[in-house]
Amino acid sequence: MPRKRFAVMLAAVLLGALPFALRAQELTTQKVLSLDLANAMAQAALAACRANGDHVVVTVLDERGMVKVMLRDDSTGPQSVDTSRRKAFTALAFRGPSSEQAKAWENQKNPNIGPDRVALAGGVPVKAGNDVIGAIGVAGSRSLDGGSKDEACAQAGVNKYASKLK
Repeated sequence: MPRKRFAVMLAAVLLGALPFALRAQELTTQKVLSLDLANAMAQAALAACRANGDHVVVTVLDERGMVKVMLRDDSTGPQSVDTSRRKAFTALAFRGPSSEQAKAWENQKNPNIGPDRVALAGGVPVKAGNDVIGAIGVAGSRSLDGGSKDEACAQAGVNKYASKLK
């Protein structure tokens, strides 16, 4: 390859990488789920379930998967604490409702269900625009047909404060 051609190609590669190098040196901004908003969402989810006569556990996780808020209503089963956290973690990890991930796993020969994930409905992500900044999981509700209303309660908690997540 002639030297001039090589020099032109090298310059193009280096100049193309320049914006990435400059961006790497800038500060980034990130929206964070506050404790007050996480608590308000958890309270709203709990209220939605109580309105149906259900006693549940509600867990809100931050963007890193750490528990921000956990509310355990009276008369909840001991398994509901961990299950609500795992539902929230599944929604956070897969950036969508845990019910959608459970459906996806049904069709997989070897689903990737790890120790902090669960194939159950009841977890929904908390999004600020397109960014997932946390998740909420609910466990313990029951309907007359044996199904779960957990996801509807979790979504009610997010929906009540949707205007603050813009």
